[in-house]
Amino acid sequence: MKIVVLDGYTLNPGDNPWDEVAAFGELVVHDRTPEELVLERCRGAQIVLTNKTRLGAATLAQLPGLRLICVLATGYNVVDLVKSAELGIPVVNVPEYGSDSVAQHTIALLLELTNRVAQYHAAVQRGEWTRSADFTLVAQPLTELKGRTLGIVGLGRIGARVAAIAAALGMEILACNPRRQVAPEGMAVTWLELDQLFARADVVTLHCPLTAGNEGLVNAARLRLMQPHALLINTSRGGLVNERDLADALNGGVIAGAAVDVAAIEPIPEESPLLHAGNCIITPHIAWATLAARRRLMATTAGNIASFLAGTPKNVVNGL
Repeated sequence: MKIVVLDGYTLNPGDNPWDEVAAFGELVVHDRTPEELVLERCRGAQIVLTNKTRLGAATLAQLPGLRLICVLATGYNVVDLVKSAELGIPVVNVPEYGSDSVAQHTIALLLELTNRVAQYHAAVQRGEWTRSADFTLVAQPLTELKGRTLGIVGLGRIGARVAAIAAALGMEILACNPRRQVAPEGMAVTWLELDQLFARADVVTLHCPLTAGNEGLVNAARLRLMQPHALLINTSRGGLVNERDLADALNGGVIAGAAVDVAAIEPIPEESPLLHAGNCIITPHIAWATLAARRRLMATTAGNIASFLAGTPKNVVNGL
């Protein structure tokens, strides 16, 4: 059994060994694979693991020995699901591994926007506190979250964890789900339509998958619905936000601030308008990447392979 990993570096940059996966056969790990080498590296493999490296229909058609594709993530749009199903190749993903880590990072971004910890640390390092005439240095406004409203777009696993932390901080939870409106047990949630949520929330946070129907759901029109003091957070997918519209809204004072962990194009290009937007915090798609989350991802992937080899595949996303 030959197993090939096309882009393993982000899952294991050196602290998360492949031993659980290697136990199933001959393992070849590539840190990264450029598009022109995908076919060559997949040839002869019965199992291929990919995170963000694309496996399109033309490539799959030339891999007659391929038996299983493991996506090292929850999102699986990097694989052609129609072609893989046509060829009888199950595609499996990891539906739950980073919810706690992503929720924690979401709240960290929120607290940075409201408490400005990094900005105050930088001010102290510049000597501003040392030169202060008072015992305290109030250089930037601070915001108390108790009594504020948090609007969650997508109250699934991650959204529910964010809601629980925010509720513990005293925030009121608003939510919008397109299909299933079920609040976590014991949690008070006000369900709203999307535009209503944007208009009422002091903070809007995105936790929905990117689909053809919701690409650019945060646009100029929807941003204009928000209150001038409102904040936007995106730790989901960059394509949910029209980045030019968000930058214009920040620079024009339409909303007060934003924090994103994702971008429409990743790595973020030098010409991205968000890099020059006012009060916009950007982190480099790291919300998922705690060691604990990556270890769960590795273990679930090994479990996916074991289940497939036992004839009872699980977490299959292409209908096989």
